[in-house]
Amino acid sequence: MRFFGKVRLLTSAAATALVAVSPAFSQDEAAEDEIIVTATKRAQAIQDVPFSVNAQTQDDIQRTGAQNLEDIARSVAGLAIQNLGPGQSQVGIRGVSAGQIVRDQPGVKEQVGVYLDESVVSLSLFTPDLELFDLNRVETLRGPQGTLYGSGNIGGTIRYITNQPKIGEFEGTLEGNVNQVEEGGTGGHLKGAVNFPISDNAALRIVAFGTIYPGFIDALGEGGTITNDVNDGNRYGARVSLRWEPTPDIAITPRFTYQDINVDGFNRQEVYNLYANPFTTTRPAVNFQERRQHLLLQEAFEDRFIMSDLNAEWDMGPVSLTSITSYQARDILVSRDASALTHSVSIDLGYAPAAYLIPSNLRDTTQLKTFTQEARLASDYESRLQWLLGVFYTDIERNYAQRLPTPGYDVFTDLRFGPGTAAATNGAFPSDSPYSADLPYDIKQFAVFGEATLALTDRFDITAGARYYDFKEERAFVSGGLFSNGDNRTDSTQSDGFSPRFLLSYDVSDAVTLNAQASKGFRLGGVNDPLNVPLCSPADVALFGSFQDYDDETLWNYEGGVKVNSGRVTFNAAGYYTDIKNLQVTVDAGTCSSRISFNVPKAHTLGFEAELGAELFEGFDVSLSGNWVSAEFDSTLPNNTTVDPTDVIGGIRDGNRLASVPKLQLAASAQYSFPIGGKAEGFLAGSFQHISSRYTQPGDQEGNPRSFVSGLAFGGATGLNATVLDLELPSYQIVNLSAGITWDKTDLIFYVNNVTDENALLAFDRERGGRARLGFHTNQPRTFGVTARMHF
Repeated sequence: MRFFGKVRLLTSAAATALVAVSPAFSQDEAAEDEIIVTATKRAQAIQDVPFSVNAQTQDDIQRTGAQNLEDIARSVAGLAIQNLGPGQSQVGIRGVSAGQIVRDQPGVKEQVGVYLDESVVSLSLFTPDLELFDLNRVETLRGPQGTLYGSGNIGGTIRYITNQPKIGEFEGTLEGNVNQVEEGGTGGHLKGAVNFPISDNAALRIVAFGTIYPGFIDALGEGGTITNDVNDGNRYGARVSLRWEPTPDIAITPRFTYQDINVDGFNRQEVYNLYANPFTTTRPAVNFQERRQHLLLQEAFEDRFIMSDLNAEWDMGPVSLTSITSYQARDILVSRDASALTHSVSIDLGYAPAAYLIPSNLRDTTQLKTFTQEARLASDYESRLQWLLGVFYTDIERNYAQRLPTPGYDVFTDLRFGPGTAAATNGAFPSDSPYSADLPYDIKQFAVFGEATLALTDRFDITAGARYYDFKEERAFVSGGLFSNGDNRTDSTQSDGFSPRFLLSYDVSDAVTLNAQASKGFRLGGVNDPLNVPLCSPADVALFGSFQDYDDETLWNYEGGVKVNSGRVTFNAAGYYTDIKNLQVTVDAGTCSSRISFNVPKAHTLGFEAELGAELFEGFDVSLSGNWVSAEFDSTLPNNTTVDPTDVIGGIRDGNRLASVPKLQLAASAQYSFPIGGKAEGFLAGSFQHISSRYTQPGDQEGNPRSFVSGLAFGGATGLNATVLDLELPSYQIVNLSAGITWDKTDLIFYVNNVTDENALLAFDRERGGRARLGFHTNQPRTFGVTARMHF
């Protein structure tokens, strides 16, 4: 490996150790404790990357006991996770947010890109909750990464970097865990990884894992029954990768990844349900306790994720060629108890009361097939100018469907509206499903990109890059059932554009670097689903009916930062401003039981982030991180359907906050390691996280606190009583503690997570505009656990 200025040049020998191919490079060729990342699609020390990057290493993950991206976020400034359950969390970086995106908006594109090594895996609504075991690190690239990573990276990029097969080495790890949630279920996991050579120029690495999720939500049922821990579940899977070097200059790494998640419910605690509320008189009145909900039927979430990818590299001397080919297949089921939703409509339509207790199951299914191909050429010679050129293509088939099986409902439909009504409205869809829809998507994107870095001096680099993209989307929409419009239509959208980036990096000294950046990011537009007009009030039809499609969202990010690496202290900080055009905002379409996206002309974020790591004395390490951001609309969208001139659509008012964005995030951790005779070592560790207040959707800050009136006469309730809620999600703090011992390649760790048993309100959940159900997603209670790990 050769150096010129601050850019590492990859020779044929170093190519075999490149982090993207073999993360062992960070141990073999870097300085002691130096973290090597590939955020720029080249191997660089993290302190040399000319923009804001965080890397949580395998040691960090093991020390903190992180099991998912939400755990990782506690140590990363500006990274926010909205936990909607395993496999359903939403990721935000630096306050760029469209609000909560839920399971029935398949056309919405992601704002943060997620990659498994070089393969993109992000998917709006359902970015996979990837296993963290046997990872080399998790990289968080802050700010838009549209130049090198394309659409869906407008807020930033998350990269899971796995440990790759090591030729000529035999090694492995085995890890087991048992944990207990206070007043909840028992969970645990068993995971293993093994690396072994299969010839002089090939090696195989196999990772297998199984996890049991403990439940902590209890469900009330009819007749006063209580079912405990309804949101328990499991995850299991494997990664198998082979590294083959047919010549010293060629490396081929095929991989197969499989993961299956099955969860029996959702982390939703309710405050009002059509069937359980304080206002009923002919049914038991209910005041919900924490972490409780009401169900007429069991809920479920299932996600089967399969990916095959092939990474091939060829060092051709002055240039290197990299090819990444991947194919993904996913099957996702979101099965919800929609009884309150369905029968809020039944009551409105005047159905016979005997229909109101029929369990109604809303089943959203997604079948995804994605092919992607990327190829890159990169300079690999000694020069002041280093460059990278690439092409990218993706073809996505996404088949989304909804069914609402409600056994016996057609009988009551015909009773209410006349014989044959149900069959006529169902059309070709199944009977006893008052709503059915099929939405096949066909999405294609082509892009070319490039970036070049010029070392003006040994201390001063300038970088410029750009990406051209061409995108096409076609979506059919066919619906049936009494609640539908009986749609049969096809819509399409397309766009193209450029996404440039400019970077400056200056080494003030060997320990201090100053960086500046101006970069453009983009998020592709799309088409809204038609409103469920039979469910809508006339006012909601008038207000939301005109939003058919929405344009690309773009932003310019301007930032300046400093990176300091001085002995035992590392300090990184950045200030940033983003100017957002056509922000895609998601709102509830009121009574329609629909959600729509539309563009807000202008918005911005202004913020500052900092991370400090220090070894105060031998064995005692501390880290501090924080992010402050002001994220606001700069436009007002007046509601012209009302007589009130001050009324706005969905909370889109100049000066209102963007949704789901905490103004302040703080995190601190400390660890003290000490010898315990012989070769054993003990440690004590603790972490603290603070998240300030947020709103789930922009409209939640209008007329808050909010009075919700169902207007539904049921169970002796008149429907005129109000449930008053403060929709500003309060700030919360999470404290974790752990202690452990390491001896002879064996680790034993005891921990307590959420020491104070904080019941954090993570997102507001409403059904049919709040008429059928009101609740909040919440976090896991206090949890005690022990982990044993053995290396060989």
